[in-house]
Amino acid sequence: MVKRFFAEFIATAILVLAGCGCAMAFALNGVEGAGAVVGIAAAFGMSILMLAYTVGPISGGHANPAVSFAKALNKEITWKEFGIYCCAQVLGALFGSLLLAMVMWAWKSGQAGQNHIYAMANEAFFADGKPTFMNFMLSTMAEMGLTFLFVFTVLGVTSKKEWSNIAGIVIGLALFGVHLVGIPLTGTSVNPARALSALVFSMFDGNDVGLKALTLIPMILGPFMGAFAAWSAFHGFFGKKKEAAAE
Repeated sequence: MVKRFFAEFIATAILVLAGCGCAMAFALNGVEGAGAVVGIAAAFGMSILMLAYTVGPISGGHANPAVSFAKALNKEITWKEFGIYCCAQVLGALFGSLLLAMVMWAWKSGQAGQNHIYAMANEAFFADGKPTFMNFMLSTMAEMGLTFLFVFTVLGVTSKKEWSNIAGIVIGLALFGVHLVGIPLTGTSVNPARALSALVFSMFDGNDVGLKALTLIPMILGPFMGAFAAWSAFHGFFGKKKEAAAE
């Protein structure tokens, strides 16, 4: 269990460093538009692909509490293990965000007049700087839908041992596609640990701390709702077949 804890810690830290680090690098260099979206999405997708084949054999390489939640519902890990996984993932995400924040603070100290920790805080549901109920609901639904697609793919492709050779590729491509769609909509969470860690360090930028805290609701609630919906759909489609085969 100790090995699995550190595997999830390292995996989530790498995911944050690769994905959010790419976003931050683009922001620092003024890269915007479709090129930035594709680059950031590719960074997240490629990092989870790499992690699937490195730490995957140790812990599963979830790097995401929503994925671990669905795995617990599917009885692939116990609820005690789910709690340990979540702790490892949140701490790993915080560690990755801390390293990125240190880079950003160092950069800001040498760049007079520049004042932006790149939007890892996911403030897409704000309108004119103020949250609206409609955008709040749309962001939650968007995160739920995107997480549903990702987690449903994870559950499906890891359900058979004969697919283990391609599982990492499929999961990486799924995360890439989810970010392509989600970045223009919400900034894309689909990962409560990553969203929480990014928000914690974005608060040190000093502005609108209370408003930024509100982003945690759709960025955490949406992924867990999506993971539950994905497990429910997967169990509805394939659960009875597995139970019949076991009997």
